[in-house]
Amino acid sequence: MEINPSDYKILIVDDVMSNVLLLKVLLTNEKYNIATAGNGTEALAQVAAERPDLILLDVMMPDMDGFEVAQRLKKNLETADIPIIFLTALNSTGDIVKGFQVGANDFISKPFNKEELLIRVRHQISLIEAKRIILAKTEELRKTIMGRDKLYSVIAHDLRSPMGSIKMVLNMLILNLPSETIGDEMYELLTMANQTTEDVFALLDNLLKWTKSQIGKLKVVYQDIDLVEVVEGVIEIFTMVAGLKKIDVKLQAPEELEVNADIDMVKTVVRNLLSNAIKFSNEGSEVLVKVEAIDGMAVVSVQDHGCGIDDESQKKLLHTDTHYSTFGTNNEEGSGLGLLLVQDFVQKNGGDLWFTSKKGEGSIFGFNLPIPKR
Repeated sequence: MEINPSDYKILIVDDVMSNVLLLKVLLTNEKYNIATAGNGTEALAQVAAERPDLILLDVMMPDMDGFEVAQRLKKNLETADIPIIFLTALNSTGDIVKGFQVGANDFISKPFNKEELLIRVRHQISLIEAKRIILAKTEELRKTIMGRDKLYSVIAHDLRSPMGSIKMVLNMLILNLPSETIGDEMYELLTMANQTTEDVFALLDNLLKWTKSQIGKLKVVYQDIDLVEVVEGVIEIFTMVAGLKKIDVKLQAPEELEVNADIDMVKTVVRNLLSNAIKFSNEGSEVLVKVEAIDGMAVVSVQDHGCGIDDESQKKLLHTDTHYSTFGTNNEEGSGLGLLLVQDFVQKNGGDLWFTSKKGEGSIFGFNLPIPKR
C-alpha cells in the first residue's frame, strides 16, 4: 500500500520546546505536514483548527496532562477517531494500562529512538490509509448496490404490468382457441408463448419482491389466515398450467388450519414451490400438495415425481453465493431466484424451508409456519 506522507498532518504536543523541534525536524524530513502545541489547552485548540490525522502527545505537562487531553478528545465525536501515540518517560504497567484506557493507540518511551518513532508513526498512518480505503470502497459499494436495486425495481415494476396484460390475453386465447380450430402447430406455438409469458411474469414478480425485501421496503403484515384456503387458491391458479403438461395436482389437507402470517408472502411461497414442481414434473405425472399440523407447526409440502436434483446441485440450493438454475422437463427456464425468495419469506414469517430430492425420482419441498397458541 503506497502512502504519500504529504497527505497527512501530525500534531506534536510537548511542553519542552527542544522535543517539539526535534520531532518536527524528523517528521518534516519524511514529508509529513506538521502542527505543534506546547500544552494541553493549546493542543485541544489545535486539534479543532488543524484536524490532524495523528497526534504525538506528551503525557507529563503542567496545565493538563496527556491522559486528560486524550479523554477529552475521545469524548468528542468529531475527534474520537484521531489516533494518539503517547510520548512518555512513564513506563510502568499501570501507566501503560491507563494510557490505553483513555484511548492511546501506541506508546513511545522517552528518550525515543529515531527509527522506532518513524516506524510507529508510519504504522499508524498505514492504518489510517487502510481505513480510508475501506470507507471509500464501502461507500462505492453502497452506491453500486443502491443503483442495482433501483434498476432491478424499475425493470420489474415497469415490465410487470404490460407482461401481465400479455399473459391474460394469451390465457384467453389458449382457452378459446383449441387445436382443432387453429391447427396443432399453431396451438403448440401459442402454448409455448403462453408458458414463456407465465415464466417471465413470475420472474418479474419475484425480482420485484426480492429487491423490495433486500432493501427493507417489504414489510411483514401479520394476520390470521386459513392456510388451507390460501393453498387451494394457488392450486386453482395453476390448474391450466398443470393441465398443459397433463399433470394432476392433488391436495391433502384438513378443512382449515389457521396461522398468523403475511398472506401475500405465503401465497408467493406456495406459488413458487408449486410452479417448480410442475416445471420439473414429467407429463402425465402427479404433484401432491400436503397441508398438516405437526408439533405446533403448520407444514406445507409439495411433492413431484419428476427429474429430481443430484447431490452436487443440492449443495448449491438456498445459498445466495452459489447460483443454481436448471431447465424443466419441457425446457422451461429457471432463474434460481424463486427459492431464495421463498426462503427469505418463510424465515420472515418465523418458519423454515426444507427439501429432499433424489435424481430421477423427484423432490419434496416444504416449509412450516408457527400455529398461534389460543
